[in-house]
Amino acid sequence: MALELKLQVKLAQKLVMTPQLRQAIKLLQLNRLELTGALQAELEQNPMLEEGIEELEQQKNSEGLAEEQERGKAAGDDTGQVVGDKPDGLAEINWSDYTNAFDTDLSFAKEKPPADAPSQFDFISSKPGLDSYLYWQVSHLELSEKEREGVMFIIGNLDLHGFFKAGIGDVCEEIGCNEEEAERLLSLVQKLDPPGIAARDIRESLLLQLERLELADSLPQRIVRDHMPLLESRNYGALAKKLGVGSAKILKAVDVITGLTPYPGNEFSNEQINYIVPDVYVHKVDGDFVIQLNNEGLPNLCLSAEYKKMLKKGEKLNGDAKGYLKEKMRSAEWFIKSIEQRQRTIYKVMESLLKFQRDFFEHGPEKLKPLILRDVAEDIDMHESTVSRVTSNKYVHTPQGIFELKYFFSTAVSTGGGDAVSAESIKTRIRQLIRDEDPYKPLSDNAISKLLAAQNIKVARRTIAKYRDQMKILPVKHRRKPRL
Repeated sequence: MALELKLQVKLAQKLVMTPQLRQAIKLLQLNRLELTGALQAELEQNPMLEEGIEELEQQKNSEGLAEEQERGKAAGDDTGQVVGDKPDGLAEINWSDYTNAFDTDLSFAKEKPPADAPSQFDFISSKPGLDSYLYWQVSHLELSEKEREGVMFIIGNLDLHGFFKAGIGDVCEEIGCNEEEAERLLSLVQKLDPPGIAARDIRESLLLQLERLELADSLPQRIVRDHMPLLESRNYGALAKKLGVGSAKILKAVDVITGLTPYPGNEFSNEQINYIVPDVYVHKVDGDFVIQLNNEGLPNLCLSAEYKKMLKKGEKLNGDAKGYLKEKMRSAEWFIKSIEQRQRTIYKVMESLLKFQRDFFEHGPEKLKPLILRDVAEDIDMHESTVSRVTSNKYVHTPQGIFELKYFFSTAVSTGGGDAVSAESIKTRIRQLIRDEDPYKPLSDNAISKLLAAQNIKVARRTIAKYRDQMKILPVKHRRKPRL
């Protein structure tokens, strides 16, 4: 079969994703913090984009500068004067203003600073973690080089909870010692602060903490050492029979145990907390709801007047420079248009959600109605994928609290007659019933199902159990509080 080249004309329809369209879609699904970064990156890359300053702000700045100059003249201050051999602006600099002198008052002859006074350690960019705290304690111990190596190996193998995840054999292999020496080094680390550190499980962590409290031979220690499964299941009656003591003593011992810290390393976690910044605000004003987009911190983009003037005249520009500026101007105009379109789309979606879920904004989560993406998409005449991108990773501040926009979409649950109820609304009702239950006689899943049926919400017991697990609520046997 011979191979040959041919020209063929073919007519077809297909969707072409231009770079501008890709950029618009990407901007649509960014949350507010990511959008701020994208705006700053575009400002750095495109010379035609500038951060505009409001005219009122410019006027205030000019008025403030004029007043400052007038005050300087009235005081006889000559800003252009040179003092000695130093140029203006460097004549009088108090370098102590740039140092941290919060603790300079601390001395043996003076009073100590107040306990709530800030320390220079409050301004460290990276918070010291558990390993740093343990290394600092080890640095004050007199250890041989081999012992220090083993201790460092043990500290380096602690997880975020402070548990030792390696084995004694690993310590022996690392530093070339026997098991007895490795156990001694592990015991040395376990005597450091916080109590319970370097334990191999929760049980050992609790035992180490009880030992530190000088309760090594006490009832709490016997419960943790020998009857941990009964403690976890809160079977206090069986504990009393096994240990031959009264229920009152068992409850006192349990109070001691629950006052301990099962995960000693958690308080030293240096993970950064990411706070939610709402993209939209919904305020209730004079009985009506008002939607306000959160534009605080977002740069006010505009086209560069200088480059536009250069492009308009075009006298001193060659062909390449002119083409470059035209391309950047088209890119800047499209970027600004995409940002405006993004904000308008978020506003329209929020307006539609407010229309569908008005009872939620008035009365709270128990009034949340079933809603799907298609309902909002048809209401604002957009595609479902667009609504999905808008509602992902976006948050709204409402009179009921801060919620993700995805929260307002909930599947309908058939109640065996009457209107359908959203799954989120049922979860809220379950949470309220469990919150108000008698701690000595908590509600079972079957009892919750009957209480909801009395409110014309018929939900099966297994559905109640599924929702309770999703909300991380313990079953009835673990919620029951024992009586004395």
